[in-house]
Amino acid sequence: MTLLVAITVGLLFAIGIFQMLRRNIIRSVIGLMILANAVNLFLLSTGAYDGLDAAYTTADQVSSDPLPQALILTAIVISMGGTAFILAMLYIISARYKTLDMDEVDGLKR
Repeated sequence: MTLLVAITVGLLFAIGIFQMLRRNIIRSVIGLMILANAVNLFLLSTGAYDGLDAAYTTADQVSSDPLPQALILTAIVISMGGTAFILAMLYIISARYKTLDMDEVDGLKR
C-alpha cells in the first residue's frame, strides 16, 4: 500500500510540474492545484501510522497522530487562498492582453 501511495504522490508531482511548465496560463493554474494536492497526500502519507482510532476519539486504544491532519487542513486553506489570488491575476492578465498564452504577454517584462 505504501508503494502505491508513493507512486501516486510521485505521479501527481510530475503531472503538476509538467502542467505548470505549459504555455497556457489556465493549465499552469491547474498544475498548481494538482501540485498542492500532491503535497497534501504526501503529508498525509508520511504522518499517518497504524493507529486503531481516529485522532479525535478518547478511547484507550492507540490513536492516530492529529498533527498531520492539522497540517493538511492548513495546507488546504493556504492553497485555496493562493489559487484564488492566481485566478484573480489570471483574470486581470486575460482582460488586459486578450490572451492566455504566456509568450504573448509581453508587458510584464518592463
